[in-house]
Amino acid sequence: MSAVLEFCQSQHPWLVATIEALVRLESPTTDKAALDACSAGISRRLRGIGANVERLTQREAGDHLRAEFGTGATQVLLLCHFDTVWPVGQLERMPLRQEDGRLHGPGTLDMKAGIAIGMLAARALSETGAIPASRIVMLLTSDEETGSRTSRALIEEEARRSRAVLVLEPSLPGGGVKTQRKGCGEFELTVRGVAAHAGIDPGTGASAIHELARQVLALEHLRSPERGISVNVGTITGGTRTNVVADEARAGVDVRVATLDDARRFEAAVRGLRPFLKGTSLEISGGVDRPPLERSAGVARLYGMAREVASSLGLGELGEGATGGGSDGNFTAAIGVPTLDGLGAIGDGAHALHEHVELSLLAGRAALVAGLIARIGSA
Repeated sequence: MSAVLEFCQSQHPWLVATIEALVRLESPTTDKAALDACSAGISRRLRGIGANVERLTQREAGDHLRAEFGTGATQVLLLCHFDTVWPVGQLERMPLRQEDGRLHGPGTLDMKAGIAIGMLAARALSETGAIPASRIVMLLTSDEETGSRTSRALIEEEARRSRAVLVLEPSLPGGGVKTQRKGCGEFELTVRGVAAHAGIDPGTGASAIHELARQVLALEHLRSPERGISVNVGTITGGTRTNVVADEARAGVDVRVATLDDARRFEAAVRGLRPFLKGTSLEISGGVDRPPLERSAGVARLYGMAREVASSLGLGELGEGATGGGSDGNFTAAIGVPTLDGLGAIGDGAHALHEHVELSLLAGRAALVAGLIARIGSA
């Protein structure tokens, strides 16, 4: 694997230039035209390094991409997304710049650098003659930041064909990979009440807002930090005027859970909520739509392989850990396909104004991904 590392190090300028080019293709999840322009740019670059590329057209989301390297009977899946949380024009406020060994810019860490790392890993295996028996498939999606509604089925279908899934999301601080991710869910709680004049005849009304306040407290009691269950009522709306008893109120609720069993229990608890105040009723929608990535035996085995590869490349001890955020790797792990997340760039500031990647560590990450692909392909 030393030849792979040397190749990746020699291609550092190419790697940085590729990241910068991808960042310039601004691609907010909600802008299909911008996403499709980014998709086209990535497609050209993938074809330029020898991939067979299929553009998977979408009506509402940006067009997804499937790129294939090699011709093996089995495959390893590299999972990426090219949508970002930043609007078109953010580059004017967060210009691309290299400073103190870091590359700053919107989408650098999450996750344009991860895409470039995957591309260089595929190049390294091909151009050093280390291409494995398994083909490499890169799936690049356009709607991860908003829940992967149009890409989830594609992700799961491709994962079922794969021996393993490597997710090129950013690493943990310090470079560790992610062997656990919480599942994510959103619920909307709507309370229906009875309107009345708040001064003349309040007793004939039933306040949806007062009922919602009680339900917020009930949701608070479902939290369990020691088990990794968090609940956040993030939005509340309701009522029309201060002198009218509110006949409707709504709350938007975010939930994070560490295990699939807890996800099921939490959903049952939410759907089991009942009104406290006479004359009110509840409507509950939503659910845990991104299941947790649990540290299964398959995940642990992949992590062990990655540690050995990192050691053989002289990259030091590769750590592991958990995170509260979700990724598309949650879907692949939940259907039983061995999945290792956080193999992308090392940096800081995802979704923040100081977003950046560490330039000196990029080539090593590409070599790690390449070495892990080769290891899986020969296992």
